[in-house]
Amino acid sequence: MFDIERWQEIFETLGKNKLQTFLTMVSVFSGVLILIILIGFSNGIQNGVKSQFEQDATNRIFIRTGVTTKEYKGLNSGRYIQMHNSDFEGINTKYEDQIEYKTGIYNIWGGQVTYKRENGNYRIEGAHPEQQFIENASMVAGRFINEDDVAESRKIAIIGNQIKQDLFKNEDAVGEMIQVFGINFKVVGVYSDPGGEREETRVFIPLPTAQQVFNGSDRIRSMAYTIKMSDNFDEAVGMSMALAKSFEDDIKTKYSIAPDDRSAVRVNNTLEEARKIYSLIDTIAAVFWFIGIGTIIAGVVGVGNIMLIVVKERTKEIGIRKALGALPSSIIGMILQEAIFITAIAGFSGLFLGVIALNIASPLIDSDFIKFPRVNFATSITIVMIIVIAGALAGYFPARRAANIRPIEALRDE
Repeated sequence: MFDIERWQEIFETLGKNKLQTFLTMVSVFSGVLILIILIGFSNGIQNGVKSQFEQDATNRIFIRTGVTTKEYKGLNSGRYIQMHNSDFEGINTKYEDQIEYKTGIYNIWGGQVTYKRENGNYRIEGAHPEQQFIENASMVAGRFINEDDVAESRKIAIIGNQIKQDLFKNEDAVGEMIQVFGINFKVVGVYSDPGGEREETRVFIPLPTAQQVFNGSDRIRSMAYTIKMSDNFDEAVGMSMALAKSFEDDIKTKYSIAPDDRSAVRVNNTLEEARKIYSLIDTIAAVFWFIGIGTIIAGVVGVGNIMLIVVKERTKEIGIRKALGALPSSIIGMILQEAIFITAIAGFSGLFLGVIALNIASPLIDSDFIKFPRVNFATSITIVMIIVIAGALAGYFPARRAANIRPIEALRDE
């Protein structure tokens, strides 16, 4: 029930300690504001990292080779390890049950692409049809590579949306002919990529076509796979790590590479990297919460001090109340109400200002690793509960002290 006299008492009491009350409220306000800002940016970092992983499939394993750096089994260091179609096919057969999508890759960096009078240098990438899903590419127009394109080594091309804008402007690209190093290719599709412009400056063509046109024979530069995901994230990571290690061991065994030679065979496992990054994000979030809660605690201690002052100043009044029959619970309720009121007003002000500040700043932040720094509804509710609990704790001990005041002693107090 709303008791106007109780609220009049609260405001009158706070008015007697204006400076202390104001400074205490500023402390709580700043603590909540700092917590909101820190949590918002923690969420922004998480969103940014997730967007980076969305550029490719999260469960992606990428294999490429380089030059050996160690002697092994009588073979000198400095050997370049060249993979072939047979390596790709061997892994596909051996690990068929664990593999989701797969592609061999033969790429050319800085390929000259021409359409009428427009031209530019882009990466040319020979691949299989499943490259679309490994790269998380979405078709804007037309289609991606299909199995018939691969089987017949067709001279078709799928271009990124950025290339389409560069070369075709407002024209339709599908069905048109482009030249790659002077060789004609028919554009059958335009794709977009979550990675943005950098990932949309590639031309995909069938792998056999790339090998034939660019004198690649049966050579491939790299291989990419995604694994079949488990519902349990830790199990999926474990399986991905084991599979990546098996891929690496198979290639090292075939080409007589030292087991500890990290330069000759490089295997990138995005699922393992995702776990490391997400663990780091969780740690950052925990640190931010610790700092924010610590700041709020400092403010709550101030609220407790204010209430102790209030109790001391009102000792005689409390004694009279108890002499007239006031129950200890009513005395405790009165002090708690004042403490919660101070904490709630300051805390909610910090909460609202923090949310507004994040909403204003969010569209202005242009960073690959911080995106949309905001606080969700569940977090806001959690902070509201923290504020209320903090206010209750701040007032509890002063309230207990007030409830234990003996009327005879209170009436003697000066």
